[in-house]
Amino acid sequence: MTEDTHNGRKNHATRNVALWMGNNEGLYRTAMLCKDYAEFRECMELQGSMRTPDGVAWNDSGLDIEALDEMINETKGE
Repeated sequence: MTEDTHNGRKNHATRNVALWMGNNEGLYRTAMLCKDYAEFRECMELQGSMRTPDGVAWNDSGLDIEALDEMINETKGE
């Protein structure tokens, strides 16, 4: 599969997590309070959330963490 298959993301898991972080107000606000994706994931786990609402694990081994970090920092203007 190419990146075009996942709207510019490495894979389905990364695309799914990015969509939830960017389009759900609560998840977006949480992400904006975090320095990076690792901190976001920790926050989610502390809240008892292990997966996106449609089932992708926040700690999925296929996630493109670099892209998710970049998304968080770009959104904050860093």
